[in-house]
Amino acid sequence: MAARILDGRALASELRDGLARRVAALRERGVTPTLVVVMVGEDDSSLAYVRGMRSLGAKIGIDVVVDVLSLATDDAGVRAALQRYEADPSVHGIILQQPLPRHLHVRSIADSMPELKDVDGMNPINQGRLAFATGARFIPATPAAVMLLLERSDMWPLAGRDVTVIGRSNVVGLPVSLLLMAQNATVTVTHKETNGIRDHVRRAEVVVVAAGAPQLVDASWLRDGATVIDVGTTVVDGRLLGDVDFESAATVAGEITPVPGGVGPVTNVALMRNVVSAAEELSLSSR
Repeated sequence: MAARILDGRALASELRDGLARRVAALRERGVTPTLVVVMVGEDDSSLAYVRGMRSLGAKIGIDVVVDVLSLATDDAGVRAALQRYEADPSVHGIILQQPLPRHLHVRSIADSMPELKDVDGMNPINQGRLAFATGARFIPATPAAVMLLLERSDMWPLAGRDVTVIGRSNVVGLPVSLLLMAQNATVTVTHKETNGIRDHVRRAEVVVVAAGAPQLVDASWLRDGATVIDVGTTVVDGRLLGDVDFESAATVAGEITPVPGGVGPVTNVALMRNVVSAAEELSLSSR
């Protein structure tokens, strides 16, 4: 049997409608939720991302402002820009577009991200709260999207489930594994140095693939009926490919996310949800 598709576009549309109602309530109180995207230099992928954010923001009622810093900006310059927006009461959420140019160092910048406006969970304080399961103010958007899709899967609730994550990055793999453990799943984190990685994956009821390696995982890696969440996005010969060979994997998996149309659309809405939450909280605290 072909796998059931976990449709990110449909879920994003559902979530977007709820956010639009919350934004309307804020605007009635004179609050316009505003997200600032700080970019250092410009590249095609970042510009495409920003266009998508602006389009989504317009549908929901969120203003998306882009601040493009010179490519010559150093760590101190980026820190100064973030701190400037911390002091601006009209700004409710801030993200620093990544990946950064090679001369910048995210570890030297991250703690300058304003904690109350850190809508993609970059600040080490928010990361620490996530690690300690003590109520992170904001869940990073892509890991949040993974969990939102899993909530709609046949594997939910995850308590006792055998889950394998491929990839250990601070952006996706690590925070996803923490969120999975918070749901009492049994989590194995694998990466490029893992011996016998396929054996780990074949045991899993749920597989989250965030390796950045197009079409790495095919049917031979998977347990029959597994739920597969593909976080990968790589452009190859003009095509957007995931980390999973969809056509092959769908013959074995019970559920699977497509690329495009899976995690991506939900990620964008998850980010906007954090912006709305920040606007609600900041507007209450300013009264």
